[in-house]
Amino acid sequence: MSRFVYVNDRFLRRHEAFIDIEDRGFQFGDSVYEVIFVTKGCLVDEQGHIDRLAYSMGELGMDLPKSPVTISLLIRELIRLNDLTDGLIYMQVSRGAASRDHLIPKGLSQTFIMNTRQVDLTAKSSINEGVDVITVRDIRWGRRDIKSTQLLANCLAKSEAVRAGADEAWMVDENNFVTEGSSSNAWIITDDQVLVTRPPTHDILNGITRRTIIDIALQNNVMFEERAFSLDETKIAAEAFFTSATSLATPVLSINGIAIGDGVVGPITKVLQDQYLVYAQQTSL
Repeated sequence: MSRFVYVNDRFLRRHEAFIDIEDRGFQFGDSVYEVIFVTKGCLVDEQGHIDRLAYSMGELGMDLPKSPVTISLLIRELIRLNDLTDGLIYMQVSRGAASRDHLIPKGLSQTFIMNTRQVDLTAKSSINEGVDVITVRDIRWGRRDIKSTQLLANCLAKSEAVRAGADEAWMVDENNFVTEGSSSNAWIITDDQVLVTRPPTHDILNGITRRTIIDIALQNNVMFEERAFSLDETKIAAEAFFTSATSLATPVLSINGIAIGDGVVGPITKVLQDQYLVYAQQTSL
């Protein structure tokens, strides 16, 4: 049986769902999105994702398509219709449809869609056993703090990683500092057990999972620094991992073929993984 999706005030079967071919999200990437993790019937960091959706839209001169309360209700109805207990909620809002023109028109009716994916992320071997990472040059636009659907550079980076036999690509800026992964935030743990990740400027997306991991680290007395770290620092890191709603906290075993630490899941990474799952399963639908 095909799953239900939400498109512009209607819950439809997947095969019944369509949008206009002149939708600006399709033609220009003039749209934003969010992905929310669901595990064992718990909706993780929902408010943080809705708040960031509002932020991204505001930076592009758009308002939320519905009130935050209404969006929450719609999410729960879609979960109910699809009987979702483990998986993902995907939300996307575009500026709407109009005759193709680079000039942004006013007064459009937004396109608001949501769908779900059934998957038990906690069972993924990559999350439990760790993965390899390569690095690529960061060629994206200058407002990475906006969760835009303009993801071509990210797709190229991820595809390059998979062709190289890796799972993720970490992007590196012109000064040889790591910005973030193709679909994740990047972290290292130094030899003196300091957790390091890049600060949330326009250079990276301020991940919702990223924020939660910082809170968990501080609660567990992990030393923490928010600063840029260089590619050279990754080579001598004791541990490394990356985070997102879809990768949770995924250990990194090697970067560009160089083993991180002992080449296994590190102890601090494991603590943060475990405590994140405890946190994730505290908020029921």
